[in-house]
Formats: sequence, structure tokens, C-alpha cells
Amino acid sequence: MPDAVVIGAGPNGLVAANLLADAGWSVDVVEEQPEPGGAVRHDRGVDPRFVNDLFSSFYPLAAASPVLSGLRLQDHGLRWSHAPRVLAHPLSDGRCAVLDRRIDATAASLDAFHDGDGAAWRRLHEIWEGLRPDLLDALFTPFPPLRAGTRLAVRLRAAGGLRLARTLLLPVRRMGAEEFGGEGGRLLLAGNALHADLAPEAAGSGGFGWLMSMLGQTYGFPVPAGGAGALTDALVRRLRSRGGTLRCGLRVDRVVVRDGRAVGVRTADGATLTARRAVLADVCVPALYGELVEREHLPAQLLADLQRFEWDFATFKVDWALDGPVPWRAEPAARAGTVHLADGLDELTRFAAQIAMRQIPDRPFCLFGQMTTADPARSPHGTESAWAYTHVPHEVVSDAGDEDLTGAWDPKEREIMADRVERQVERFAPGFRALIRARRVLAPPTLQALDGNLRDGAINGGTAGIHQQLVFRPLPGTGRPATPVRGLFLASAGAHPGGGVHGAPGANAARAALRRNRPPGLAGLQRALTHRDRAGHARPT
Repeated sequence: MPDAVVIGAGPNGLVAANLLADAGWSVDVVEEQPEPGGAVRHDRGVDPRFVNDLFSSFYPLAAASPVLSGLRLQDHGLRWSHAPRVLAHPLSDGRCAVLDRRIDATAASLDAFHDGDGAAWRRLHEIWEGLRPDLLDALFTPFPPLRAGTRLAVRLRAAGGLRLARTLLLPVRRMGAEEFGGEGGRLLLAGNALHADLAPEAAGSGGFGWLMSMLGQTYGFPVPAGGAGALTDALVRRLRSRGGTLRCGLRVDRVVVRDGRAVGVRTADGATLTARRAVLADVCVPALYGELVEREHLPAQLLADLQRFEWDFATFKVDWALDGPVPWRAEPAARAGTVHLADGLDELTRFAAQIAMRQIPDRPFCLFGQMTTADPARSPHGTESAWAYTHVPHEVVSDAGDEDLTGAWDPKEREIMADRVERQVERFAPGFRALIRARRVLAPPTLQALDGNLRDGAINGGTAGIHQQLVFRPLPGTGRPATPVRGLFLASAGAHPGGGVHGAPGANAARAALRRNRPPGLAGLQRALTHRDRAGHARPT
């Protein structure tokens, strides 16, 4: 009988399992899919000579995460690779905003749009550098982050206090207008805000766009060398080296609860896996509280709040094998790993408004990944492994593109939408479609079938809107990983701090389970370990 059963072998589940194993617990990880990784996997399904990431690709939060750095995954085979430039946002007139790890290059790109905008970017970066250590500490620890929050509050006061807080809470359109005279800086902020489901007019989108932009400035948008699954492979190797076990192809359909405590899980084949100390769930919130735990074990208020849970946008993705580099009209985009495709801030607003009205966008904002540019091992020399994803509504009432798409996503609709995505790329890279050797279409139902946590391809475990963050994530009053069921902990992106590959929800859940099972006499030892953690050593268990 293991000490803990972890449901789900996505990055958060694997991080949680590793930390429990580090503490000497026996751990059994159970995964529904035939392979581990959740949304961190790759394959050669488009063309045998091309590596394509199935879901996520670029990992600035992983590079910044003290959780992942503490696991020393480089000792288990993980290597990072960077494109020459982090991100580009080209416009149809040939201008291009560029985010580069060299701040002089970023500043020069923005000055080309408006003299002085490079200095404005440097000011935002100086604020980031002052806040970064405590901001990241607060971001990656359970809410409320008491110690880190106190230190961060002191730094916020020194950096501008209420005025800075106001700036970070602004909609990204307003923040960009206040900080930059030209379009370049505004585009970098707004495009990065739409890495989540935050429209340019959404409160707090300015702060999120700033955070993602500054992560890129400092850490880049790195990729695992060889494919996204290399990160998963390193986590699995590390877990197994510490005695943890992983079972794939085994679906959990019930958390077993006795006398108000989680004591194990029941699998689809009728077997029961008993957990001596804890069950950790790297599953989406509606699945945990709506399917895996029987209603009789949950408070009525939680069940009522669950009806108000909001997903982030649904996702539509296309993977390509290209016979050559993408022929960008704006040359700087050729050397960027990530390219944002929307012809200005108004087009971003138009795109988000169409989704809000439950319309399939006619000019989809696309995040475009140039994977061979970021990691030359992804495809033969002179070719490019590439992808683009865009967002669509969960419920469709009409098609803004006048092609009668209904959101059924049958084979015909998938091909029509993939063609629409390719036309959007062609606006900025004439001749792109002539380079396509093969493509694969991953519509919302396909993404969900490949990873049940991605409801219609929603990639963030729930909206990043401020009404479902911090103490409101995933539901009001549930900002920590403990659940109403003793011994059951939420370890997925549905928990604070949310989506992105950084391991914090898994780490927070593991530490909560360890604290709950710690003998009272170890309190002094825990304080000592916490002190060591501040000095830069391993985090406490």
C-alpha cells in the first residue's frame, strides 16, 4: 500500500509525486492516457522526420520556477534550447515588435515604433527586477503567501505603492496607452496577455501581459531540447530513481472516501488502490468535484459554487511540417520562436469580442510556434516544424467568418477552420501555404480526448480572470490545495496559481499533504528547513 496515490501524470502530478518521494513517501501515480505528460508531450504524427509538440511548447514559467529548478531535472536529461529571438509581433505593413533576451535589442525594436518607447520598456523592466524575487516567491507558493507577500508589499511600496498596483490592475489596452507612445510596446503586452483568456479590455490583463513579457525578457521562452516530452521524461526518470511508480492507461473513476477521509481511488477496471496517507488529484476542478468525489462528501456551498466555475477559452490547433522557413514579410519574425499574429491592437480586441459573443472569429489571433528555429533537432536542415493555435468559444452561436461553422468540429469543419488559420498566417507570410508538406488538425474535442483536463482544449485549468484567481481559485474561499475531504488535495492547474508549466500547484499540494501528516514534534525542524529554503536550498517538505 503506497503512502500516496497521485491521480494524473501531467507536470503537476509528477512534481507532486517527486516531492513526496523526496520526503520518503511511497508514491503511486495513475494516468488515464497510455503515456505520461498531460499537456507536455510530443510525437512524430505529422511527418516521421518532424517532431511536433502536441500541446504546450514554450516554457518561460518553467525556466523561472523555483519548484522545477529545485528538482535539478538537468541531472535527469533535461536540456533547454532557445530561439535567437524570444517573440515577434509582425504587422501587415512590415513593421515588427520584437522581444529579445538582450534588453537593448527589445528597446531598439520599440524605439522604431516611437522614439522613447525603448526607455519606457526599460522602466517597466527595472520595476520587474526590483519585484522579481519576491513576486515569483509569492506566485509559486500557496495563497495567501504570508512571508513572500509581506516582503512583496514592502517592495511594492518602494516601487510606487498604490500607483504601481493601479498600473498592474489596468486593462492591457489602457496600460499600453499610458506607458508607450507607439504600437510596438502595446502589442507585446497585449499579445502576451492573450496567452491566457484576458482580452485587451479585461481588468488585470495589463499586469499579466507585463508578467509574461518580463519573464520572456529575463528567461526567454525556452523549449526542451528534442521535444516537449523531454521535460516529462526527466520528471518520470527522477521519480523512478526515488522509488515512485507510474501506471499509464488506467483511468480513475472514483476517489474512495471513508468517514470523511480520502483513503484511495477506484479505477475503471474495478480495482481499488489504497493510499495510506493522501490522495492528490492532478485533474480539472469540475472532474474532481463533479465526478470523482461523490456529492454526499462535499458541502452544498461548494457544489453551488461549482456551477459558477468558468473555463478559459477553447482552443483550436494546427501542426505543420514545412519544406522551408516561414517567409515572413517582416524579417525579424524569422528568428523568433513565438510569433503573434494579429494586425494591431484593435484586431486583438475584435477577436476577443467575437469569442465573447460566442462567434468563431473570422481573423483568428494566432500564436505561431517555429520549433526548428527554437530547437534545430526538431526537423531536417532547411525545414521547419511549426504550429499555430487560436481560441474559439466553448458554445458557438454563429460563425463570424460566414462559412457556416457551428462548433460541431466534424471533419469538414476542422478543415475549414484549419484553412482559416493558414490564411491568417499568409497575411503576414505570403507563400506560407506553398511550403506545407503535411498538417494535423487538433480541434477542441481532439485536445480533450488526448488530455481530459483540457475541456474543449482549455489550457489554463479555468479562466485567468481576476474573479477566479487568488482566494477565488478555483472557487471562493478555496485558494489552498486542501479540499473539504480530509487527505484529498487539489494538485492541478485549477488550483492557485493556475495554468502554465511551472509545477507550483503540484508542489503546493505535496507540501500540504506532508504538513498534514507531520508529527507535532517536527514543528521546530520545519522552521529550520524553511530558514534553509530562504538561503537558497531545497524547499521544506
